[in-house]
Amino acid sequence: MQDVDAIRGYHAHVYWNNQEDRDRAAEVREALGARFNVTLGRWHDKLVGPHRCYSYQVAFSSEEFPRIVPWLMLNRRGLVILLHPITDDAYTDHRDNSIWFGERLELDLSVLPKKYTANQASEIPGTG
Repeated sequence: MQDVDAIRGYHAHVYWNNQEDRDRAAEVREALGARFNVTLGRWHDKLVGPHRCYSYQVAFSSEEFPRIVPWLMLNRRGLVILLHPITDDAYTDHRDNSIWFGERLELDLSVLPKKYTANQASEIPGTG
């Protein structure tokens, strides 16, 4: 059993496939940035990492979880969102410890490292 103290924060990946979805993703992004203590990642209008749709990442601390997750449930605007914890094992975080809002999409897990780098961890507000 893992202790929840192993969680250093969270990533939410917001996905889109077309311009209409991207416009809604922009609205969600703007609202997240205005309401919460988050780090908004770059727009990826190409496939990156394990993601098989266009996406951006939102990083946030464990303290923000009880505020952000219910907000995403109610305000995702029909978009698919992957939420996962950040522990030392990126592969397991994405594969086994994730929550999907909307349709569960296939990920290319072969590109995921077993460990996050110090730079990735520093993207989480309040962690460094």
